[in-house]
Amino acid sequence: MSHARPALRRPEAGLALALAFAAAVAVFFAVFLVGRANTPDYTATLFGQADTDAMRLKAQLATGVLALAALQLVLALWMYGRLPGVRRVPGPVPLTHRIVGVVLFALSIPITVHCIQAYGVQLNGSRAAVHSIAGCFFYGAFAAKVLLVRSRRLPGWALPLAGGALVVVVVVLWYTSALWFFNGNSVPVLSLGHHHLPPGRT
Repeated sequence: MSHARPALRRPEAGLALALAFAAAVAVFFAVFLVGRANTPDYTATLFGQADTDAMRLKAQLATGVLALAALQLVLALWMYGRLPGVRRVPGPVPLTHRIVGVVLFALSIPITVHCIQAYGVQLNGSRAAVHSIAGCFFYGAFAAKVLLVRSRRLPGWALPLAGGALVVVVVVLWYTSALWFFNGNSVPVLSLGHHHLPPGRT
């Protein structure tokens, strides 16, 4: 009997991975299609702010999401014993990791709602296209991570991969939106900055 358990884990792990991947794809396309079907309303407000004020507020909120993602990464490294110089994992660390994740997700919602209402999913221009696709991918990856966290039969690389993908996509989203705004409507270093959009489009 003791030799049967490992054989059973492989199909269960495969099913968990398949479900997580399917959820990621489904959520990605759901957000993508909603964004593409939306008629942009450039007068849409964010917590009562419009136009440049809404863009500034959204950039500030996105910076908050980036900070939370960085904190999530540190907490994850701490939990898995990968934080240099730190071996002990206090009891509150896993709970804090979950709470930060919930706050990060909640903070992303008003940003996303405003993006969809005001601009939809834009594929014209490199910066806007990368930002739009990354936004859809964020929610797909988040859905996959939620499913993977609940599974106990996964290969060791699955959850770190999902978490790492989320951190990377948050950086991409911030780089193509908040940094773009703070840098005078241009993306530094990359040639994406040469694709300017009319004021109000992020």
